[in-house]
This record gives sequence, structure tokens and C-alpha cells, in this order.
Amino acid sequence: MARASNIESTRSGEGVDLGSLNDLIGFHITLAQLAVYRDFSKALAELEITQKQFSVLEIIYSNPDVSQIDIAQALDTDRATMMALVEKLDQRGFIERRQSSDDKRRQKLTLTPLGLQNHAEASRLIKQHEKDVFSSLTAADTTALLKILRKIYQGKS
Repeated sequence: MARASNIESTRSGEGVDLGSLNDLIGFHITLAQLAVYRDFSKALAELEITQKQFSVLEIIYSNPDVSQIDIAQALDTDRATMMALVEKLDQRGFIERRQSSDDKRRQKLTLTPLGLQNHAEASRLIKQHEKDVFSSLTAADTTALLKILRKIYQGKS
């Protein structure tokens, strides 16, 4: 006899017994991340900005003249992926790269006027996306969730 699932339905089909998946935190984090990702992609489709690209734009916006290396470390991203993201944003005219006067191996990144405009519009769309996706959470739920998620990824090095 199959054990009863604590979840009433799943996206892949109603009444499917998830078995031991039902008790795996990572499984539910993955499903939640997929739901958030789908809505984010839909919300920002008109701007053609991905989550990773927005993360880079936001860090540059919040830290003018930040280096590519510092962004990669902050986002726990490898150098090759970061180089591709920066190249894409540069090709779109969103960022400007300048060699650091302190360290010739580093590049300082800043947003261009077009980058600032797209960052502002993306920020507006993301605020609405977050409001829509997380509307069932109370302010206390949101605070608790952020605290728990930070605990998970900051606990690993």
C-alpha cells in the first residue's frame, strides 16, 4: 500500500504519490525555485534580462566601479560564467568596463545610462513579480523564509 502524500497535488499530476520526495527539503526548494524562475522569466521577458544578468546589474548599481572578480565571489559564480555575463551586458550597452588604476588586471564596472534605465525598469518588474509570487506569505513568513534560506547557503563554504 502506498503511503499517503502530505501534498495534495503536484504540478506534474494530481494524486501522484511523491514517496520519500515529499519529505526532502531540497526537492521542495527545487520546485519553489522553478516556480519563481518561470514567473521571473515571464515578468522580464520584454527586457530579455535573466536572473543572473539582473543580479550583476544590481551589484554594479549598488557598488559602482566594482570588479568582475568581486561580483563572481558575491554570486558564488565561476570566472568563465561571470566573463560571459559581463560580455553580454557590455554588448547590450548596459555596462562600461574600465581598467582599474590600482590593479591593471582588474576591470571596474559601471552602469551606462541605458543600463541604469533597464535596471530601473527591471527593478520595477521584479518588485511586482515578487509581490505576485509571494502574495500568500505574510511579512513574518517572508522574513523567516529569507533568514532560513540565508542560513542554508551561508552555512556552506
